[in-house]
Amino acid sequence: MLHLAVFASGRGSNLESIAHAISRGNLDAEIVLVLSNNSTSGALDFAREHGIPAVHLSSKTNPDPEDFVSRMKSELKNRGVDFIALAGYMKKVPPDVVNIYANRITNIHPALLPAFGGKGMYGLNVHKAVLESGARITGVTVHIVTNDYDVGPIVAQECIPVWDGDTPESLASRVLELEHRLYPEALQLFAQDRITVNGLRTIHQPPA
Repeated sequence: MLHLAVFASGRGSNLESIAHAISRGNLDAEIVLVLSNNSTSGALDFAREHGIPAVHLSSKTNPDPEDFVSRMKSELKNRGVDFIALAGYMKKVPPDVVNIYANRITNIHPALLPAFGGKGMYGLNVHKAVLESGARITGVTVHIVTNDYDVGPIVAQECIPVWDGDTPESLASRVLELEHRLYPEALQLFAQDRITVNGLRTIHQPPA
């Protein structure tokens, strides 16, 4: 079973999809911490409503960078976190934390990496770039987090067509539906110890 920390900055819809997958028995995990850099995020509200420890951690709560990192590491250790799922977290995870949880931090990206990734590629920015490129397909990528944006080993991807007449908003809505299904499925692979990382590749083991 994974002891999950979910990091989120916004409304927390992927957090909700993870929680629902757990409650349905489709994901062998327990969310032991929700952490957000946004004190008014929907993710924190959801966590508090469901009795999940919720922590606001940002430059406002901990202005000193070293203190910020120390506080984050303490929260993770004290909650017994062994896996971190980024779910719309709009800050870069400190290198110290990435190193401690090497190959145990995932992110979900609203495009088919390595296309449309990197710094500044989040939210509607991604979907605008997809449409402006003329791409006919897009999708979702779950990948392992490293110290560089969106370049970690890919765990899972799924694609959908780009339709004539799509707007960034309509594309975002359809991609988000895919995120909600794919992310819990990818996390379950880790819960079942079916992912092995070999350099920039992930190897999927068959079910036991």
